[in-house]
Amino acid sequence: MQSLADLEAQAGAAKAAFGAAAHILCDNLVRIYKTEGVEVVALQGLDLLIDKGELIAIVGASGSGKSTLLNVLSGLDVPTAGLARVAGMDLLSMTARDRLRFRRSVVGFIWQQTARNLLPYLTAQENVLLPMRLAANKAHRARAAELLDLLGVADCAGRRPGEMSGGQQQRVAIAVALANSPEVILADEPTGELDSDTSEDVFGALRRANRELGVTTVIVTHDPMVADQVDRTIGIRDGRTSSETLRRTSEDGGVIAEEYAVLDRAGRLQLPRDFMSALEMERRVRLELERDHIGVWPANQGDEQ
Repeated sequence: MQSLADLEAQAGAAKAAFGAAAHILCDNLVRIYKTEGVEVVALQGLDLLIDKGELIAIVGASGSGKSTLLNVLSGLDVPTAGLARVAGMDLLSMTARDRLRFRRSVVGFIWQQTARNLLPYLTAQENVLLPMRLAANKAHRARAAELLDLLGVADCAGRRPGEMSGGQQQRVAIAVALANSPEVILADEPTGELDSDTSEDVFGALRRANRELGVTTVIVTHDPMVADQVDRTIGIRDGRTSSETLRRTSEDGGVIAEEYAVLDRAGRLQLPRDFMSALEMERRVRLELERDHIGVWPANQGDEQ
């Protein structure tokens, strides 16, 4: 029989091994807010693994916790409990100085509102140069020009935000986020204020940055055009990851999308609401272990009494 110390060592090793190679890791992540004496649990034990260089979308209803997750991953918010690691950095144990360096050099952030991304009195080129100066990096005009060219807004280099369209502003904002060569780009509804054609241009710029620079890219979005064009879409419901949609190219060049429920490390999964409604599943269900699957059945009328 194994000793308690052996069991604890095995549990510790399993925990350490979970997501060891992931570029972004969340393990049982919790974020609780207190507002006027009332606790709001925005993230309820969320698990998430993202590999280096991935381009993913995160979707969910308002209040599901997706923007809270992005704020935690960007270092703008501090988790309450659990584990959150980005590019090898533990977000729970950071000092204030570490957090500032993390936000300046490790991650780049793009807001939905174009006015939040750029300083109105600076040109596009000056906006891109600013993060380099704040991070005490030598501000290279050549790099700013390269980024603006990569994202299709080289002709906006000398313009201020008020002289650019919304789509051009967002593409310049992506260049700003990339200025210090971050390992991760986080975008919160970057196409939320744009029409469909302009949204496609902005998403194309994000995809180009991901593919050509190798930067891991996470996009929170309600835009189906964006969510349908990434390799993996992660659904969040009630503060936990609930589903993943994986896409692959078929032999004839089409796209095959398959949706999966997410099973967390505690064995929990969230059944889709329309499934539960169709079968009138409430409170409890019956489980049956078969040779190659688990059956989930509505509780019968007698069980519900």
